[in-house]
Amino acid sequence: MIAFVFPGQGSQYSGMGKELTDNFPVAAQVFEEANDALGFDLAGLCFSGSEDDLKLTTNTQPAILTTSVAALRVLEQELGLTPSYAAGHSLGEFSALVAAGALRFADAVRIVRQRGAFMQDAVPVGIGAMAAIMGIDAAELDALCAQAADGEIVAPANYNSPGQIVIAGHATAVERAIALAKERGAKRALPLPVSAPFHSALMAPAAERLSEVLAPISVGEMTCPVVSNVEAAPYQDAGRVKDLLVKQVCAAVRWEESIAAMSELKVERYIEIGPGKVLSGLIKRIDKAATIQNIEDIKSLDKLKN
Repeated sequence: MIAFVFPGQGSQYSGMGKELTDNFPVAAQVFEEANDALGFDLAGLCFSGSEDDLKLTTNTQPAILTTSVAALRVLEQELGLTPSYAAGHSLGEFSALVAAGALRFADAVRIVRQRGAFMQDAVPVGIGAMAAIMGIDAAELDALCAQAADGEIVAPANYNSPGQIVIAGHATAVERAIALAKERGAKRALPLPVSAPFHSALMAPAAERLSEVLAPISVGEMTCPVVSNVEAAPYQDAGRVKDLLVKQVCAAVRWEESIAAMSELKVERYIEIGPGKVLSGLIKRIDKAATIQNIEDIKSLDKLKN
């Protein structure tokens, strides 16, 4: 069985999507649709924008989604593959829902542009932070965060792979957690260069605003189950899409469990669709027996064909 997986923030780079767009009208059409939906030149931002502009959350989210969907359309056209399951890391869950037919692409790209703004606005710059902690297991890190909180908020935000967990919350609480993690023998504990404490309780204002934006959106029948970040389990009930996307803003991304769940369901092949290979690296550590491929340019497409 095959799963399509879609990257989240941090995978962006200048030039992403350009090669596929230059060679496949179906990819160019996706970027045109994004430009029309957003009312600005997203294609130009992806193909030749500065790293700083691409790092802005309001730009990053629609840019990665659009590049991912463009790669998806090329994959569908050139190889005719359909997934047994789809999943995405944080923002990537929107790409997965487009792949499954739940969200129309034009709706999704407008929603994630706003989602990025809501997440950025939820916490003033400098108040929140995130950090990657390596070499401490989930249960111990949960307890460590509870100790470091001291009346503030800090908790696991991304369970990425064995021994790699990202925490988020108030900057001062994150600093305390980093210090405690080092005392407890963490291999590494380092702050991440992000602009807000994503997937923490501090994102509650963003979740409320996203709920309002999603309310009038129509959700289509899902052609395959999507493994949600919130539950780390597949679902195919279109009526649950909005609720899970709203909860996802404050909830931890349970990526390690999501891959484990698909592995249990006999998924043996994963194709990462969109910029970069961040998820491929994580999946390798979670399911060592899996076949992992990706599509982001001509070279990776050719490898998939052979």
